[in-house]
Amino acid sequence: MPRKVTKKLQRQLPVDRKYQSVLIQRLINKSMLDGKKLVAERSVYSALEIAAKKLKSEEPLEIFEKALKNLTPSFEVKSRRVGGANYQIPFPVQGHRAHHYAYMWLVQNARNRNGMPYNERLAAEIVDAYNETGGAYKKKEDTHRMAEANRAFAHFARG
Repeated sequence: MPRKVTKKLQRQLPVDRKYQSVLIQRLINKSMLDGKKLVAERSVYSALEIAAKKLKSEEPLEIFEKALKNLTPSFEVKSRRVGGANYQIPFPVQGHRAHHYAYMWLVQNARNRNGMPYNERLAAEIVDAYNETGGAYKKKEDTHRMAEANRAFAHFARG
């Protein structure tokens, strides 16, 4: 199996039932636990509606797309050994990895919140991402800050 996931190896996801969006389907798949897709689907749809109500908007899909755009990183750091020392080298995020990070941070931070059902936690995290606050957005900012701090080692990326 090759290390890089080429276009040929990527699965094409079907669109979700309600919004006909691949992005929502991907969120449902990332939210799913123990193969219970209907439970995840209900939670995600409910979370999108709650988020739209909180932001007083008509379009939950637009809110989610903007939140996802706010969470998508453009740089990451990779560890590389050069001359006996390990350096954190900044790299631009390639392809679908950027969206993967955004989804994982969103779901992870929603699960880490306490005191309410999952759909409300996910809605709160989506609203926070939309407003550029919250745990998932902080994770993106930390990633960018780490890349910026290690910009001096960027020349090691080419060798």
